[in-house]
Amino acid sequence: MAVAANDATISREELIGRRIALISMSVGAALAAAKLFVGIEVGSTSVLSDGLEASGDVLSSGIVYAGLWLASKPPDYEHPYGHGRYETLAGLAVGAMLLLAGAAISWHSITSLDIRTHLQTYALYPLIAAIFIKVALAAVKFRTGRKIASSSLEADAWHDITDLLSTGVALVSVLLTLANPLRFGMADHVGGIGIGIIIFFLSVKVVRRTVGQLVDTMPEPVKMAEIRTAALGVPGALGIEKCFARRTGLKYHVDLHLEVDPDMTVRESHEIARRVKFAVKGTVPWVADVLVHVEPSPLPAPYTRVAPFGRAHGK
Repeated sequence: MAVAANDATISREELIGRRIALISMSVGAALAAAKLFVGIEVGSTSVLSDGLEASGDVLSSGIVYAGLWLASKPPDYEHPYGHGRYETLAGLAVGAMLLLAGAAISWHSITSLDIRTHLQTYALYPLIAAIFIKVALAAVKFRTGRKIASSSLEADAWHDITDLLSTGVALVSVLLTLANPLRFGMADHVGGIGIGIIIFFLSVKVVRRTVGQLVDTMPEPVKMAEIRTAALGVPGALGIEKCFARRTGLKYHVDLHLEVDPDMTVRESHEIARRVKFAVKGTVPWVADVLVHVEPSPLPAPYTRVAPFGRAHGK
């Protein structure tokens, strides 16, 4: 019952994550259109660069939405571990897009350095609006992404932070240009270069984290301790020889070598293994499934054994 409840909770949270990505796409599209329009109208490199980054944000939110939708599909014959890797691939795609966007924006700004810019005050309006909106979106995505352990939603939140940082750089650049166009005529283009550099370094962080998941990086020791504690809390579980975990999307699959009384029957040891599996799944919400392999314990007698129907007795 506890496992079913956890699965139901995760499904609801996945749905929330998909809705957040959809809302982010709609809001981001409006902001990107406003920045691009104003950037072209006033001839601002930094506002235009920020608009291009915001357009990438819209596309990345679409990738996140698709990744969460595909990851929520149940396991089937060809995908016994589920479809969670689609969610991780979505996070990797977002990171790759950030990398390309950073390089493109930097190149555009560098090639425009010799052009002096004279801006209008309304160039500030979409930038100020974007700061308030992106703060709210990033906070919601980080909270939900950590709650459901979604790497793509957290990557999209980092994209919002990137957009926020780039918008701040664009805002400062526009303010300097408006304050003194003759003295700070290059500030708008320098701001575009700064935006590109910020995007590049944050993209490296996102790509590194998602690649770590794709190559089956083990969870941190604290998380592995949760698995061991839950398993050893089952009567008859005498020790754990090996314990591995690999991430498949939003959750982990665990391989566990359990030590039991070597004199037990196959039926008795199987019953303990079954209880260990459901104990871990029921108490560790980020575990999708557990494969338990039974090993004879090297511990000397006496120790406790558990009968098939739960009757504990001494050896």
